[in-house]
Amino acid sequence: MTGSEILDDLQARGLVQDHTGLAVLRARLDEGPVTLYCGFDPTADSLHIGNLVPLLLLRRFQDAGHRPVALAGGATGMIGDPGGRSEERNLLDRATLDRNVAAIKPQLEMLLDFEPGPAQARLVDNRDWTEPIGVLAFLRDVGKHVTVNTMLAKESVRSRIDSEHGISFTEFSYMLLQANDYWWLHENLGCELQVGGADQWGNITAGVDLIRRRSQAVAHALTVPLVTRADGAKFGKTADGAVWLDAGRTSPYEFFQYFVNVDDRDVARYLLQLTLLDVDEALAVVADHAGAPEQRRAQLRLAQEVTQLVHGAEAAGEAAAASRGFTRRAEGLSATDLELLAAEIPTTVLPATELVGAELVDLLVRTGLASSKSDARRTMAGGGVYVNDAQELEGRVVGDGDLLHGRFVMLRRGKKTRHLVVAN
Repeated sequence: MTGSEILDDLQARGLVQDHTGLAVLRARLDEGPVTLYCGFDPTADSLHIGNLVPLLLLRRFQDAGHRPVALAGGATGMIGDPGGRSEERNLLDRATLDRNVAAIKPQLEMLLDFEPGPAQARLVDNRDWTEPIGVLAFLRDVGKHVTVNTMLAKESVRSRIDSEHGISFTEFSYMLLQANDYWWLHENLGCELQVGGADQWGNITAGVDLIRRRSQAVAHALTVPLVTRADGAKFGKTADGAVWLDAGRTSPYEFFQYFVNVDDRDVARYLLQLTLLDVDEALAVVADHAGAPEQRRAQLRLAQEVTQLVHGAEAAGEAAAASRGFTRRAEGLSATDLELLAAEIPTTVLPATELVGAELVDLLVRTGLASSKSDARRTMAGGGVYVNDAQELEGRVVGDGDLLHGRFVMLRRGKKTRHLVVAN
């Protein structure tokens, strides 16, 4: 894929929202490779899967021969983008920002190719050029080129002004900082295109205008739609919060399972927008899935592709194996499968002498599957307790024959609540 063919691919994937003119951008791309950038503010010590869409956008351009720049917003992160929020962000201290920037840099690097070459990616931190600027110089060199009328017209600012919390001058200035980033990258790295989520449109076009006014040059902008779920919830959010790219915050297994469980109404869009599969291949997966949706083949392929992108092939394979542990009877699991599950689901390790011969009622309490012996007995009487996926009744004692591969016993309460007991 070369030249402006990248735009055709993005449109086929539903990845074009706002732009400064596709015809003009297409003509520029047909002239040769461009340098483009996308910024990611370190408001936490990990990116989440909502950040994958713009990060993969950089990757798609790089695969098409263009030069991506990933920006870690060490400076803008100190202010906080007012867009999409009804009230002021808590300002992070320098030590926290330093930790967050250090944490997200490897995540920005994981999907881009930094090896020397014509399309080599670059990683920058906007603190490097923002901190040395004095306030008077900033007001003269940046502020004088942007009218307050223009800033007030931006949706991200207007919505905050209309809210009960209003907007501070600190967050009001965020747009100027991001505009200056685009100008600096244009002047120093030859950057001609900024990309980002649709909620960044006002900030991005402020940079386009600053480059036009300050450098009398043409710059381009392109945003992708914000990805939401079919139920209207924000993409990447669960009842417990964001699904993080950092394995320490969201394990590869939990990450994999998130995508296994996505709604059928979302899976085609996610395959197109969150994987590097060709459009035709992604649509073929969806067509195959439609023949037997209960098998969730499209979700499994989605989970495999995205987990492999973020965590690597080995972790994706392990997550897939662990996931199979929930779709197969316990007796059909290998020792490796069970070892993988032990790292992902609630697990209790007991001496073999304490496990073999244990009353099942006592074991349910000890593992936390029951709050008390009476709770355990009531659940068993109702047919809600299983050992290695076989339903059990009160009076059951764990025997040698219950130890899968001589070490494991899979307990289950109800349909989904599992606990693995491992003999040592």
